Amino acid sequence: MKAAVIHSLGSVPKYEEISDPLPQNETQVLLNVTAASVKNIDKMRAAGKHYANYTQFPTVVGLDGVGTLDNGTRVYAIGISGMIAEKALVQQNGYVVLPDKIDDATAAALPNALIGSAMAFVGRAKIKAGEVVLINGATGVTGKLAVQVAKHYGASKVIVTGRNPESLKQLKELGADEIISLKQEESEIIKQVKDLHNHTPIDIVIDYLWGRPVELLLEVFKSSGVSKFTHPMRIVTVGEMAGASIRVGSGILRSSAIELLGSGIGSLSQEDMRKYTTEVLPEMFHLAGEGKIKIETITAPLKDIESVWNKEIPASKRLVIII
Repeated sequence: MKAAVIHSLGSVPKYEEISDPLPQNETQVLLNVTAASVKNIDKMRAAGKHYANYTQFPTVVGLDGVGTLDNGTRVYAIGISGMIAEKALVQQNGYVVLPDKIDDATAAALPNALIGSAMAFVGRAKIKAGEVVLINGATGVTGKLAVQVAKHYGASKVIVTGRNPESLKQLKELGADEIISLKQEESEIIKQVKDLHNHTPIDIVIDYLWGRPVELLLEVFKSSGVSKFTHPMRIVTVGEMAGASIRVGSGILRSSAIELLGSGIGSLSQEDMRKYTTEVLPEMFHLAGEGKIKIETITAPLKDIESVWNKEIPASKRLVIII
């Protein structure tokens, strides 16, 4: 079969012939792959910069994808073998059957972004209908999806921040109620967030930036006095595009009802992941098929994997390899 193959860590995948993967037991089945997205985790594993680095070579890259089983059923699955290939091994009954209306590229691109958006809301923030949400750094693929997911789960208001003016405009079209440019002076950012928070208190912050932007938010949300009660709030960090660390004084947490949380594979429980596979993914695939949830993709054929692997892709789009 043809596949995206690396022969050592740090090399760029090449379009090569490699042996078909063979099921090792009755729990593994062969998938005829039709599409697989290229994500940061795929690039990090190939570069040798992830805790789950590849250890045997040559090997096929790609964590997950879409394809058809031998009986013709179209599914999404995480691969036992590499998924950017004509064929891959997947776990028997460990896949999600896709609705007819969703296209392969969208189905391949959605799952990873949903881990960082839907599961931040469902698994960590425990969102309730009617709550006010602020999405910090919402102009990327996952942030744009988070806006739509928040509205789907009943958020009464969605506030977004970001630096790209065109992307911020698109977020309004996707359902954002208020936008705040992070290209402004810090004092103006603080003022805008404070005004919105005073008018409709923010319940949840989903953060993709960390670093200085979160420090500004904490300035807004901290208590201003001993007798001043503060609004309970969950701040869920999903990324660190603006820095891996923040400075937060003990007094900020002691004088306010702020709960700091993280969202990622390691923070999600076994029950969270079961819910993701059996409830969240099927629902979101259906919504995407109906055009109610949107994600932008750029597609390329498998034969071009070497030239597109390190190609600069807009932050608001996901690269999908069509097999």
